[in-house]
Parts: sequence; C-alpha cells; structure tokens
Amino acid sequence: MPQYLYLLKPTRLGMLTESTPEEDAAVLRHFAYLKDLTEKGVMILVGRTLNEDESTFGIAVFEAEDESAARTIMEGDPAVQSGVMRATLYPYKVALMRAQKS
Repeated sequence: MPQYLYLLKPTRLGMLTESTPEEDAAVLRHFAYLKDLTEKGVMILVGRTLNEDESTFGIAVFEAEDESAARTIMEGDPAVQSGVMRATLYPYKVALMRAQKS
C-alpha cells in the first residue's frame, strides 16, 4: 500500500510554551486521532521535534489507498481542522526500519 507523510507546524509558535485552552483541547483530540489510527494499523510512525523555535515540526507517516485518501486522513486531523497546526502532505516510502525490540 502507498505510504505518505504529513508534516505539521504550529500556526502560532507561542503555543509550544504558552498554549491556550482551545489549543490544548485541539492537541488532545489530535493525539487521540493519531493514537486511534496507529492502533488500526494506518500510522507507521508519529512524532515531533522537541525544540520550541520556528524550526519545530511533527510528522505522521502512514499508509493510504491513494493520495485522495491520504489527504482525507491529514485533513481529518483535529489539529489541522481547528487551525492549531498547518499540514503539508508528501508521498513517502520507508526505506529502512529497525525491527521492534522485545
């Protein structure tokens, strides 16, 4: 199945250090959304950089039937829907991945 990546950036950099209640709620819904997709086997990898400057970003690497389905997943992200984060979609392919450690 094709793989995609969407890159997330905060629309307001200050949310990383002083978030509003609305931003907090959107991020909680965002996390729950990605957790659900991970548990369903859609997401391969989700994470973010830990810096709090303008270079910060998050990524979601996942599988989708086609670009349209991938865009629907990205646009369904509550952080994107609420405008707390902006996202850009890229076709992607995992080339190497370590085996799960037991």
